[in-house]
Amino acid sequence: MVATAERGTAQAIRDEAAKLFFERGYDGTSLRQVASAVGIMVGSLYNHIESKEHLLLQIMGGIIDDLMDSARKAAEVDGDAVDRLQAALDAHLRFHAERAQEVFIGNAELRSLSDDARKVVIGKRHEYELFLQDLIEETGRAGLAEVIDARIHMYSMVAQATHIASWFKPGGRMSLDDIVAVYTKLALRELNVADADARVDRRR
Repeated sequence: MVATAERGTAQAIRDEAAKLFFERGYDGTSLRQVASAVGIMVGSLYNHIESKEHLLLQIMGGIIDDLMDSARKAAEVDGDAVDRLQAALDAHLRFHAERAQEVFIGNAELRSLSDDARKVVIGKRHEYELFLQDLIEETGRAGLAEVIDARIHMYSMVAQATHIASWFKPGGRMSLDDIVAVYTKLALRELNVADADARVDRRR
């Protein structure tokens, strides 16, 4: 029971810190403000974090870990190489739309980390990018797509998701399902996948 409560407090600290970092920036947020938002004393923060930078690293590293976990699980779908890429891309796009604040922090606050901490985050990003790149290369090897340069295709998909995170709001002109479908069609068309639109529509 105590361990569960501890995990709950640690998550609350990360959640409230993420909100404050998004609203005020990392430099404009104090640990006192984080503690106040969670409803604990400042000293109690140190039961869960080593420093303010460590808290930022937890948030930035955690978001990439969650993204990787989501995309990997999605890619386990039955089907061919395009089906696996499409499922991972669906998870990739939705994740960025639904967790836009953390995505923004991950992109905006990398400069706030020390060299060693920055290397940790960059390493996690690189691992995720290689995961997407491998899925793209697999479609080419299977003869299901025209892969011009797998890394550049991957960067295009990453940029799509970052773009969604910058503007998507629930209740807008299009639903998230519709937006994900459009971006997925664009990605598959870029790879010249046969019947790209029909593939996307079948999975909706």
